[in-house]
Amino acid sequence: MKIAIIGTGYVGLPTGVGFAELGNKVVCIDNDTKKITSLREGKITLFEDGLEDLLKKNHQNGNITFTTSMEEGVSGADVVIIAVGTPPHPVTKEADLKYIYAAATELAQYITDYTVIATKSTVPIGTGDKLEELISKANPQAQFDVVSLPEFLREGYAVYDFFNPDRIIVGSDNEKATKVITKLYEPFASKTNILYVKRRSSETIKYASNSFLAIKIQYINEIADFCEATGANVLEVAKGMGLDTRIGTKFLNPGPGFGGSCFPKDTQALKFMSKQYNVELSLIEATITGNIARKKKMATKILAASTTPAPNIAILGLTFKNGTDDCRESPAMEIVSAILEQNPHAKITAFDPQGMKNAELILGDKIKYAPTMYDTLKDAEVLAVLTEWPEFKELDLSKCASLMKHKCICDFRNLLNAQDAQNQGFTYHGIGR
Repeated sequence: MKIAIIGTGYVGLPTGVGFAELGNKVVCIDNDTKKITSLREGKITLFEDGLEDLLKKNHQNGNITFTTSMEEGVSGADVVIIAVGTPPHPVTKEADLKYIYAAATELAQYITDYTVIATKSTVPIGTGDKLEELISKANPQAQFDVVSLPEFLREGYAVYDFFNPDRIIVGSDNEKATKVITKLYEPFASKTNILYVKRRSSETIKYASNSFLAIKIQYINEIADFCEATGANVLEVAKGMGLDTRIGTKFLNPGPGFGGSCFPKDTQALKFMSKQYNVELSLIEATITGNIARKKKMATKILAASTTPAPNIAILGLTFKNGTDDCRESPAMEIVSAILEQNPHAKITAFDPQGMKNAELILGDKIKYAPTMYDTLKDAEVLAVLTEWPEFKELDLSKCASLMKHKCICDFRNLLNAQDAQNQGFTYHGIGR
């Protein structure tokens, strides 16, 4: 099949490379000339494990190409997948659909034969209806259908998740479109659940799923606070909870709060939609409020562990999770900002294995960026671990002790062995233990 992908970000690029690996002819479209130039040279523009090798392989064999021309990408395509950003509106926090609408209006004029237009971007309920209107208005002769194909790729594991999905959701109100998408996902038919639902149900599933997981994270974080107050160990509590198959073990890792490009945005968007439809979503509202407050609380804890008015603070981790270079809505980034707000005299030196460039685009020169994790520690009063990169687990605590001015660790990912840290003379603060 010929597939056009509009957008080459954390969703579009892994999706395009994945479909190319399955033998389809894929054209990825983006209006960022620099990004397209890099991709044509076989250079990935974001970090995902395994993505670069697959990109080079399929670019060399001709299964995937890159262009800034909507006409080149869309003309003759069987399926056009829209995977552009839907950032939150700065005031209302609703999903901003200007990029989706712009893409639909532009692609409409290049539809020749029957084409299925699929939304991969997370979009509010009813967006498919609006896209139908826009495309029909821009090209009254166009033969097309709009379907919803919500993505469930985890950043850091996007390549693995593409080829090993736990479910595929197809939202279609038209049998002809359903047949096209069935052919598209034929390689997965024997190894995963493919659920066909109405388009509006599909649009809702992504929001409902992400919001539920956000609630689960906020819940275990509140239980962690309870454990700290009572002397219980949240790691033991979470393990005991997870053995209940109705609950499960995933998303029961306490930490500094949830972040990233999905959970904060999608919970806020669902909250906004609930007001539009006059439906109360009190659990989601409480989760949003609690998550924002938690990051400020983490900053306060770090500052409380320092001993001087202008403390040197070492930060390990800036991305919102390990395995990605994405710093958008990262708890670590928000904690760093909150530290500087609460104490403008604080001096922060940070290290992240993949996220330094993106972090600097956001924070600029407000902090220093170290070349290695140990370079953050010189004369530091507090070491704060904010992202669960596996290399942080291997910290030589003896070396850390020799470099730091004051032996204090705020391990907000519970990565380190508390007893080992205490044996090296550290005051150790974990989460929920």
